[in-house]
Amino acid sequence: MKLSPLNQRRWRNFRAHRRAFWSLIIFAVLYGLSLGAELLANDRPLLVSYRGEYYAPFLTFYSEKTFGGDLGTEANYTTPEVQCLIVTGGAEACWDDPEGFIAEAKATGTVEGEPVETGWMLWPPVPYSYNTIVNTGGTVPGPITAQNWLGTDDASRDVLARVIYGFRLSVTFALIVTVLNTIFGVIAGAIQGYFGGRIDLVFQRVIEIWGSVPSIYVIIILTAVWSKSFWLMVAMMVLFGWTALVGVVRAEFLRARNFEYVRAAKALGVSDGQIMFRHMLPNAMVATLTMLPFLVTGAIGSLAMLDYLGFGLPASAPSLGQLSRQAQANLQAPHLAFVSFFTFAIMLTLLIFIFEGIRDAFDPRKTFR
Repeated sequence: MKLSPLNQRRWRNFRAHRRAFWSLIIFAVLYGLSLGAELLANDRPLLVSYRGEYYAPFLTFYSEKTFGGDLGTEANYTTPEVQCLIVTGGAEACWDDPEGFIAEAKATGTVEGEPVETGWMLWPPVPYSYNTIVNTGGTVPGPITAQNWLGTDDASRDVLARVIYGFRLSVTFALIVTVLNTIFGVIAGAIQGYFGGRIDLVFQRVIEIWGSVPSIYVIIILTAVWSKSFWLMVAMMVLFGWTALVGVVRAEFLRARNFEYVRAAKALGVSDGQIMFRHMLPNAMVATLTMLPFLVTGAIGSLAMLDYLGFGLPASAPSLGQLSRQAQANLQAPHLAFVSFFTFAIMLTLLIFIFEGIRDAFDPRKTFR
């Protein structure tokens, strides 16, 4: 699809804004990798070869019986017994000395002198999921080791895995909340600014009343009453966050509604909806985009704050706010604090630089070489 000359100019300006352009590339790589978190950090293998057939445990449920075991529950691929069943092709001797038979099968292709069809497992780079309990010998939070690159938290879970999943969760949450807040805020502000009069007056009084509600306390009360969930948090943040853009969009529409091109469009019989969102809204985009970094970073910060207080996402969720709370409660494990700080710092800095470049690209008064 070919871009219009105006959008081509905007894209050239954004690319010329080096800090924003490289921040976008770095952030896109990090977020893209986090979207495939199951391929990077998982306690189930990516691929299993068993008796000449291939299985993808990270996508599909396989019981222990699939690999020659006795249980109908999901196979625990981290136990030596299940690993022995896979490597030796389901040899019954695995229940006696699994580690010994694994070594024998890999070295000679036999188990107790009997030839077996050896299998294998392909693990992700981090062989833990965000809720996997890691055996650290009773030391929690666990230190940084070759097995746990960023250590473990006070529940003996791998910190790197939780950061990967938590980064995806925080950014996805912020983007969803920002998009919904932008849609509702722009529509409300455009209606107020374009029509003015009584509509503007009534809307302003409603927003003043709604803005005086202590949103954080209401969210804490509601999450304490209802079961915590991702979409409940999204709904609560949108319910109290959509008013952030109303004032900016309203001011731009109040300023532009008496311009010559708007009067000309009305005289030609163009509908109010087309005038508002096709002709006036693009001129209000610079002021709107100026507010977006605050909405995105504010959503991430609000989620982290609520998780830190224990009123955000469920305790089992890979939350960066919970990691911050663990860092505060375990000062003897400074790696938790460093990981939490640098994760937030890198994420928020990249987002601010990206939106700064987008804002400048939409500003017709700025040109970059």
